[in-house]
Amino acid sequence: MKVLIVLNDPPYGSERTYNALRLAGNLGRRDGDLEITVFLMGDAVLAAKRGQTTPDGYYNVERILKGVGVKGGRVLVCGTCIDTRGLGLDDLSDGVARSSMDELGDRVLAADRVLWV
Repeated sequence: MKVLIVLNDPPYGSERTYNALRLAGNLGRRDGDLEITVFLMGDAVLAAKRGQTTPDGYYNVERILKGVGVKGGRVLVCGTCIDTRGLGLDDLSDGVARSSMDELGDRVLAADRVLWV
């Protein structure tokens, strides 16, 4: 089964991105047959920013996002969105790939489940 999770919210300030990434990680641990894709767009692309430092005891979205990739999931970022925010590929965490609205459209059509967070 193919699951697509699309995130729009910034990584900090609300817990929507945090909780969606937790769900992606949880799904990745449950079933080896699941194909998990996380697509970051809008302010959610900042979740893929390399080198995030958070206070002790506070969640770190970059670390959680890396865990999604380790569990076999795929993390894509909207190219237009990172360009708008002045980010380049060197600014992004390892394992994150630049993508496009065309690819998002293809993945929406191919997915068995789409979660738009």
